[in-house]
Amino acid sequence: MPRVELPPFECAYQGTRLAGVDEVGRGPLIGAVVTAAVVLDPAQPIAGLADSKKLTEKKRNALYNEIMEKAAAWCIGRCEAHEIDELNIYQATMVAMERAVAGLAIEPEYVLVDGNRCPKWRWPSEPVVKGDSRVQEISAASILAKVARDREMAELDKAYPGFGLAQHKGYPTPVHLEALFRLGATPQHRRSFRPVREAIEEVGLWVAPQRMDEGAEPAAEIEQAFPTDLFENID
Repeated sequence: MPRVELPPFECAYQGTRLAGVDEVGRGPLIGAVVTAAVVLDPAQPIAGLADSKKLTEKKRNALYNEIMEKAAAWCIGRCEAHEIDELNIYQATMVAMERAVAGLAIEPEYVLVDGNRCPKWRWPSEPVVKGDSRVQEISAASILAKVARDREMAELDKAYPGFGLAQHKGYPTPVHLEALFRLGATPQHRRSFRPVREAIEEVGLWVAPQRMDEGAEPAAEIEQAFPTDLFENID
């Protein structure tokens, strides 16, 4: 079935304090869900804004720097893995979005959110389906969130080698699942997600490799409670 192109979005709000919000990281098995909110400056237009998933990594990184330099305001919000386990991924995403908007240096008068629903918050707002390709403020937010989370995955890859996090960004790829069931779940894995729960039941928790030259004792496994109600992994 051919993909239907949505028409250009027309916003009823025509002021200068319009914020766009987007998220990255609902589907991965590890790490935070990351959001961003951006208010653009009409006096400093940014060329090339688009859905972050359609841009090359080089282009995303260049735009990331330009957005931070030229935007009237921007803020990155997040909910950590343990918060996702406590709240569920949907509620955690809403909380992370609210944190991003609340952190803006400029109070927005209106907020556009990528997707089909908005958090219950104090700002007038509306959702925009495929907003990351239809609204520049949302495109900018998607780029900030994507680059920020990808960089976090690169750092986690250094902390937990063997999982391939820098490549698959924590998504449940065959490489990630094989490593999860071989090495166990790290403290950053989302224990309410079914593959992680099953890996913990089967092989337990990840243990830091012992450095033989230090003669240190192997790191003890850290027992940590997690919810029994499962939230199906969605993107």
